[in-house]
Formats: sequence, structure tokens, C-alpha cells
Amino acid sequence: QVQLVESGGGLVQAGGSLRLSCAASGSIFMINTMGWYRQAPGKQREWVAIITADGFTRYVEAVKGRFTISRDNAKNTVYLQMNSLKPEDTAVYYCNARISTKVAATITEREYWGKGTLVTVSS
Repeated sequence: QVQLVESGGGLVQAGGSLRLSCAASGSIFMINTMGWYRQAPGKQREWVAIITADGFTRYVEAVKGRFTISRDNAKNTVYLQMNSLKPEDTAVYYCNARISTKVAATITEREYWGKGTLVTVSS
């Protein structure tokens, strides 16, 4: 069974920084794209940033220049460094990953989600 566990959320003042981590564990054959999504109160979940297995990154326009996604493949972990935080960044942040598992000769890829970590930015 594969699990994603986020950490690093909390309360911070506007202009401050936080670093989120998400560690994948379990019977992992390979981790492909990893990413972060967020869901603010009363809003739909939106993607924030993604990083491919070879390090290609993309960001939603609202966080460009402020957030940085990175990954440590040896630790099966993805990070989100969030700087210059704004009140509108307040949300539950979810880790997402496309992970392949292998049973005998069969490799199966599917999408996994973490349970989320709350980030609150006060004005």
C-alpha cells in the first residue's frame, strides 16, 4: 500500500515563509510526476505546482516567483517552499503523486493523494 504524508503547515503572518514536505512510502516501484494542490474555504481544489521525475516544474500564475517545488528522489519526498505568503494563500495543501507499483511482472500506475496540511496566512 502506498501512502503520502504531508507536513509543515501552520499559521504564519503575511510576508512570511513555510516549507511543506510530502513523503511517499510503501511498495513503490517508481514515482513519476509529483505536485501540490490547494483548496481554500468555499472554493474548488486547484493545482499549485508540479514537478516531473526529471525535474521539470510548472506553477500556477498566482504563485510564480514566490513558491518553489523540488523533490528528493532518494527520499521519495517532494517539497514546496512558500515565500512572501499572502492571506489568499490560506488553504489546505494536498500532495499528489503518480506512482507505479509492481506485482510480479505487472506494473500499475495510479494517482495518490495525501490527507492535506493546513496553511493559514494572517494579514
